[in-house]
Amino acid sequence: MIHVKTKFERPTAEAVARLAKFSSATIHEAQGRKGALNSKIKPIDRNMSFCGPAVTVRCAPKDNLMLQVAIHYAEAGDVVLVSAGEYGEAGTFGDVLGTAMKAKGLAAMVTDSGVRDTQDLIELGLPVFSANVCIKGTVKETIGPINHPVVFGDEIIYPGDILKGDADGVVVIRREEIEDVIRLSQQRDDEERELMGRYLAGGTTIELCNLTEVLKAKGLLVEDA
Repeated sequence: MIHVKTKFERPTAEAVARLAKFSSATIHEAQGRKGALNSKIKPIDRNMSFCGPAVTVRCAPKDNLMLQVAIHYAEAGDVVLVSAGEYGEAGTFGDVLGTAMKAKGLAAMVTDSGVRDTQDLIELGLPVFSANVCIKGTVKETIGPINHPVVFGDEIIYPGDILKGDADGVVVIRREEIEDVIRLSQQRDDEERELMGRYLAGGTTIELCNLTEVLKAKGLLVEDA
């Protein structure tokens, strides 16, 4: 088996930039309520956000050898996604590797393991999303695959799939679906802005969400004034 695949198709930077303006929740809803990664994956700082194609990595628990290899081969704008068996009791990534990623112009680090040096990473300005924060060190022993499909956060992720992360979590978008998802996300954004405007103008939830007949069918009883 070839461990490291260096060639895969990425979306255009222009398409990624158009997708990036939408929130993870909007994208998740717009593409049919799919693609949301497990809610354990959160940013180390709520102000962090990113959008970019995935470079997928499988690491053994408590081992960051292949993460370092992945950083070497990743390209500017890529998101390094590390599947490490959801083992949280390890600080597989910190400020040194964060500096290496920042210097290469990589978009973000996402892992189902733990990270450390979080204050330094926040100051560095590299978006880091993880399942845990842990100071425990790691080894560099085990060879694994890079840019093969991985199971991560209850989703299958392929190299070149787009990941969007923000304060609410991370969602994956298939590369071949990016234009449809951009269109559907814009449509949802427009509809929600219109709805919020109608609320500000005095509309009510039952009226604007068309709940009158739904509630009647369910037998909702309201005490008379």
